[in-house]
Amino acid sequence: MFYAYVLKSINHDFYYKSHCENLNERLLQHNSGMTDSIRPYIPFRIVYSWQFNAREKAIKREKYFKSSAGRRFLKTKLNS
Repeated sequence: MFYAYVLKSINHDFYYKSHCENLNERLLQHNSGMTDSIRPYIPFRIVYSWQFNAREKAIKREKYFKSSAGRRFLKTKLNS
């Protein structure tokens, strides 16, 4: 299975959107500082995820999350 996901920094107002094959393992990698670009914002928690059978679909959803329409969708979803 593949996932498109959104992480929120626990200590900052920062969201990270991406995709992966193993969501729990990827969260552990992020929180251990393996991703240089988001290291200043750790720790993270998963606030939204979507499961897919194909990597291409997960990538497409990730791109949607990063679009203006996707950001509006997430804002509505995460604030409710």
